Order: sequence, then structure tokens, then C-alpha cells
Amino acid sequence: MAELTLYLDLFSQPCRSVYIFAKANNIPFIRKDILLFKGDHLSEDFLKVNSLHKVPALKHGDFTMAESTAMLLYMANEYKTPDHWYPSDIKKRARVDEYLAWQHTNTRPLGSKLFWIKAMTPYLLGHEATPDKLDPAVAEYNNTLKNIEEYFLQDKPFLAGDEISIADLVAIVEIMQPVGAGIDVFEGKPKLSAWKHRVEEAIGAELFNEAHEAVLHAKDMKNRPIPPELKERLKDRLRHFTS
Repeated sequence: MAELTLYLDLFSQPCRSVYIFAKANNIPFIRKDILLFKGDHLSEDFLKVNSLHKVPALKHGDFTMAESTAMLLYMANEYKTPDHWYPSDIKKRARVDEYLAWQHTNTRPLGSKLFWIKAMTPYLLGHEATPDKLDPAVAEYNNTLKNIEEYFLQDKPFLAGDEISIADLVAIVEIMQPVGAGIDVFEGKPKLSAWKHRVEEAIGAELFNEAHEAVLHAKDMKNRPIPPELKERLKDRLRHFTS
């Protein structure tokens, strides 16, 4: 069988989902670190793997992929992982697909926005985010988490049923991103908090903590050097979130 190579920066939420899934399912792979804050994703070598300049990226023989949710489904099918990850039951699978479709315009962008405002403002601009920028982003994200609790989770142990699925994995890595910025998104949300603990237990605490180590030390970014050109690119992105 062709070698599987995963190009990752575990500071990135989608990279964590792909990494955790591969490790939890004992899928053999070669790990290539692509460090976003060093600009590795902009290099000519990485362009040959993913012309979109984004991580994660997957290379399996001559086959390459650039989107994390598609990678997760590909690995589930290619490596015949346990059924609970992407159920064969059509209605359970539809629940996984439903969350994966919804999160692209909810959990993912709104959590990223909150992280950028809270963590990247001091890193890039040298001062804390002001309440007029931060508070609306927190309120917006809390509404998203309410929808996860009330629509997707309801009274189930996991988003798609009684066992962990790809939906839970994609959700937890995104929700942990604002946590890394110092925002306790689980405060006052016992249902969401209990779900988080079930997900962590299903993945395994050691793997969960390893995957999130970098983002949970996001405050240390202030000591991390960054190329000037890349810093200007990131400032432009921060302005997008705060304009």
C-alpha cells in the first residue's frame, strides 16, 4: 500500500482533527510539520503538495487532498475504520454529514474569529482586544454553542448518537481554539462540558492533550518570532475579523 503523508501544524484546528483521527485509528502515516508562523505553507515545496497553500494536506501515493473534512471521510473509507466514526446506517451518517455541512459557516469561522480577536490582537498589534471588538464575537459564538447543545447534541451522548463520530471530532477541535486564547467557552454550559469530557475520554486523554498542547499555550506566541512579510499578511487577516 502507498505511504500516507500528512502535512500538519497542530496549532490549526483542522490539522488536529486529521491528526487525532489517524492516531486514534492506528493509521500509519508520515508526519510533515508545516509551521504556519514560519510561513512554511507559502514555500514552493509545499505548493507542489497543495497549491492552495493551506494545511492540513494529505498525500497518498500520487493522490493529494487539501480539505480536512474530505480527508477524514477518505481515511475512514480507505482504512475501514470502526463504523461509529462514519456510520453505515444512512440516518446516522446523515447526522454526521449535517454537522459537517453546518460547521463550515458556524463553529469554524466564528470560533476562528474569536481566537483571532482575543489571541492574535496582542501578538500582532501589541495590545489586548478592546471590548467593542471582543464582546460581540463572544456573544456570537455563545449562540453557536447553544445551537450545538440544543439542535445537534440534544440529549444524546454524542452529536450523531451513542458513540463518537467524525462530527464530534471536528466540533471539539474548533471549540478548543477559543479555549487556547483564554476564553472558557464551557463555563455555564454543563451539557456541552459533559460532552467535551466524553469526547476526550473516547479519544484518550493522552492523545487529546498532545494534539491540543500547542494551542493551549497560545499565550506564548508573544515570544515567537515571525517573518515581517508574513506578519503583515496576518495583520490584514486580523483586520478582516475586526472590521
